Amino acid sequence: MNFIEEKIENKIKEGVYENPTFRFPPEPNGHLHLGHLKAIVLNFGLSEKYDSTCILRFDDTNPLKESKKYVDSIIKDIEWLGYDPSNITYASDNFEYLLTVAKDFIMRDLAYVDFSTSEEMAEGKGTPTTVGKNSPYRDRSNEDNINDFEKMISGEITNAVLRLKIDMTSPNMLMRDPVVYRHIESDHHRTGDKYKVYPMYDFAHPICDLVENITDSLCTLEFEVHRPLYNWVLDNIVDKNTIVPEQTEFNRLNLNYNVMSKRIFNELVESNIVEDLDDPRLPTVSGLRRRGYTPTSLINFCEKVGWTKKESISDHNLLEACLREDLNKKANRYMVVTDPIKLTIENWDKGVEWVTVENNPEDEEAGSRTMPFSKDLYIEREDFRKEANRKYFRLKLDHEVRLKGGYVVKAISCKEDGDGNITEVICTYDPSSKSGMELDRKIKGTIHWVSTNCVDCEIREYDRLFKEEKINTDDLKSNLNENSLTIKKGYGEINLLEDKGLPIQFMRKGYYVLDKDTKSTCIVYNKCVSLKENW
Repeated sequence: MNFIEEKIENKIKEGVYENPTFRFPPEPNGHLHLGHLKAIVLNFGLSEKYDSTCILRFDDTNPLKESKKYVDSIIKDIEWLGYDPSNITYASDNFEYLLTVAKDFIMRDLAYVDFSTSEEMAEGKGTPTTVGKNSPYRDRSNEDNINDFEKMISGEITNAVLRLKIDMTSPNMLMRDPVVYRHIESDHHRTGDKYKVYPMYDFAHPICDLVENITDSLCTLEFEVHRPLYNWVLDNIVDKNTIVPEQTEFNRLNLNYNVMSKRIFNELVESNIVEDLDDPRLPTVSGLRRRGYTPTSLINFCEKVGWTKKESISDHNLLEACLREDLNKKANRYMVVTDPIKLTIENWDKGVEWVTVENNPEDEEAGSRTMPFSKDLYIEREDFRKEANRKYFRLKLDHEVRLKGGYVVKAISCKEDGDGNITEVICTYDPSSKSGMELDRKIKGTIHWVSTNCVDCEIREYDRLFKEEKINTDDLKSNLNENSLTIKKGYGEINLLEDKGLPIQFMRKGYYVLDKDTKSTCIVYNKCVSLKENW
């Protein structure tokens, strides 16, 4: 049980409420990433634990940066993770009520219209070590303020803002008469051109929590300094509910060798460093999904990282370990050769024989499949040597090895090109050695293979996008890993044509997932993760 659950349990025991309610409030100005995922898992996970509600609320208060495409992508990501919001709402649902509260604040001398320039306001706010000074517009009459605010609403006044009247000497800079409404000349993705002024997050957020009967407003630690303002807004609303939302902060998710920033993600796309926001090298949810990460692996990762009050950096190895653990149980095994040499069985005279291979030795219910076995096959170049020591259990001249699911073969000779590269291995096979039959000798090595009746594959292997564990966001290009993407060609067994798009294991190589978005002429697989930690 983490500290947030302990706090909720205590409030239930004390009779503050019978059932907690939660919300996840993203701004629809970009794709979700791992940082958001931690908040998603926490809020929706708590609603499942307490059999309560969790609302998906879009904080759509800035039409300059927001759009419906991001709304749709966020909904898609949350559904893919397996969560079902109790309701989908928008801050814009409450625009009229927010204006009502703002007008009420003005009439109760809690807010005023300020015509100062942004530079004048910044200077007037002071610094963390010096107090601010009151705006020359702070003591105007409530009637003048309400008249000017109405003109802001109609669009007649565009060079003013609405500020709360709190305390220009507060040690918390956010409490020094914060701006809560500003003019924005842009159509909104839901309300069109109906509004000329839009509320700031710090004003809209607590009020939306109140309207939606949220009991626990959970956010990351950078919002801790915002909590006094959150409480001030709620404390000064007259018609509030009996249960007032309470803000609690937890540590954000930071990942080594990576960044969690919509701005930086967009810079990487605009600079053509990555192809799009769903690039498998990015920690966006859409990028992780394209990389082959499963909802279970991502949720387990968040739970292992946990929620505390202390900032920390999570290890990318833990993220990969969570995926590896999940896929080991679920992923079927397939044979793919990425650096092929031909293997010819000299004494084979059967044409094509179909052999049986189990789909997943970790899951008996996964069943099996058949593969065409014939005279001409492909094996990995690394699986053959003309000579090798006793510790090499793959194929070498005058020694035997089992071809997975098929027969035992013995290498008798090989062919080379003019540069001394092996081009073909000549073998014989033992007809009595078919997989499943008893042998009178022990065969130590088993290698994978594919028939020459195979599928052409493009294989994209991904590494870290950045070289350094801690990244200087002011100089991203110098930190980029030039080898973050390697593209290989290979041959895969014909069963790959039946791939359902779920992550699979390429035997002895790693886990891969079909890339459905590719424009390549052959099927493309993205590498999800290696079979073991390789950093």
